[in-house]
Amino acid sequence: MPSVDVNDVNTNGHANGHTNGHTNGHAKGCTNGHANGSTNGHSTGFKNPSLQVTADHKLKLVDAPIREPGHGEVTLQIKCSGICGSDMHLWKSGRIGSLEVKGDCILGHEAAGIVLKCGEGVTNLKPGDRVGIEPQEPCEKCFLCMEGRYNLCEDVKFSGIWPDNGTIQRFKVHPAKWLYKIPDNLTYSEGALLEPLSVILHGINGANVRLGRPALICGAGPIGLVALAAARASGAHPLVITDIDPGRLEFAKEFVPRCQTYRVNSKLSAEENAKEIRKLYGEDEYSAPASVIECTGVESSVCTAAFSVRRGGTIMVIGVGRPVMNNIPFMHLSLAEIDLRFINRYRDTWPAAIQCMSGGIMDLNKMVTHKFPLEKALDAFELCADVRNGSIKVHIVDEVEASL
Repeated sequence: MPSVDVNDVNTNGHANGHTNGHTNGHAKGCTNGHANGSTNGHSTGFKNPSLQVTADHKLKLVDAPIREPGHGEVTLQIKCSGICGSDMHLWKSGRIGSLEVKGDCILGHEAAGIVLKCGEGVTNLKPGDRVGIEPQEPCEKCFLCMEGRYNLCEDVKFSGIWPDNGTIQRFKVHPAKWLYKIPDNLTYSEGALLEPLSVILHGINGANVRLGRPALICGAGPIGLVALAAARASGAHPLVITDIDPGRLEFAKEFVPRCQTYRVNSKLSAEENAKEIRKLYGEDEYSAPASVIECTGVESSVCTAAFSVRRGGTIMVIGVGRPVMNNIPFMHLSLAEIDLRFINRYRDTWPAAIQCMSGGIMDLNKMVTHKFPLEKALDAFELCADVRNGSIKVHIVDEVEASL
């Protein structure tokens, strides 16, 4: 499905990872509301327009300060920034687990941009370089950083998580160490997709996905779709993806034609749904999925994954869910020696993600269903929040030729 500009009238939408709706959304007709009710959503005259969330669950488009890059830092113009489910959670709920919005914070962490100015000590980049942005800055001092597991650093600064400002702004200062040059055959939109791809690359490394081995993807939202494409690129077969929304499953089938789909039946138990899923693979235990990538974080889906995976198999939970789940089938997992694993973000994934995208191994462009200019970032969030619009991945782009 082609991407739809905000000014287009007809939009064949598909629901994303945060909604269950599937409608023919209209980008122009369904984005007239604004989260804070006091702005027209335009940033005429703003030097650095930015989309900020407040502690009282409001969004506002304001002119943010522009700071000089320090030692080892560069100033970027953010050319494209994607809206993630976590951005929506921070707006609507004010938190993700223990991460709480306690003050105004610029949202966004899926981004690519261009280097405008380099601070002292920067040798790997120069003005004009196009880059993908790894949005985390670990302390590089703790034992986890020293072991190379910097994604688990407790003192990490992560873009878009209060108090660290994110990427939905024109100008952002970021450490040069966590920027990666993107080749000319990648667009800024593709550069922004490197972040969700990185989540999956980190997860699939531990999911035991292999050539010719059956795999299951739970959830057909944006992350589930990337997981589906990655599993296909890794040679997994047969490949099944599940969801409760037929629209999302329809899109998944278009996205990866060789996959099979299963619509989760809410009237069945997790174990009963798992039995139906297993029938798509074959009749014996060996035919059942050896790897399951769970992308919803919903307890019932995690349980379905537990009953779907074959004995001795691996479940990789990527979805973010409730703080506590009380109904995980512990003894079933134990007696079958099922490996239940988890990830937190990513580490050392951008170079591989760039190779996957630039080398044509994966094409994720169909996921981008809507694009909005930075000046209409509020409209972009309103569209994501309305299930009737059926967006998958919404990108906020800045076409201005900016300078400092």
